[in-house]
Amino acid sequence: MHKILLVEDNEMNRDMLSRRLKKRGFHILLAIDGEKAVEMAHNETPDLILMDMELPVLDGWEATKRLRQSQETCNIPIIGLSAHALTGDSTKALEVGCNDYDTKPVEIPRLLNKIYKLLGKDTST
Repeated sequence: MHKILLVEDNEMNRDMLSRRLKKRGFHILLAIDGEKAVEMAHNETPDLILMDMELPVLDGWEATKRLRQSQETCNIPIIGLSAHALTGDSTKALEVGCNDYDTKPVEIPRLLNKIYKLLGKDTST
């Protein structure tokens, strides 16, 4: 069972995403800010991180940079998530170290394809 760290400060988004991912067999860890996400990534070593980019305490941009600078977490795939569908945001997310980027509201089939691709799983399942 793949372990996903979902970093999301919005309770409704967190609940919806975690329930849908659990239904598909993922084990979900939750963090509500970037600081907690960095700490949990080091302690729990998730297989993948879904990182909201607009977070309190430490935003997703800085949290991703810190994860990429650490030997323990530098290879964990990260998908940046943002409600801002600005063209520059996806480029910026990739520049700070995200492997992929998706916009909110999340379209589950599209997000699952990205997750499966990064985890090396067959997307036809």
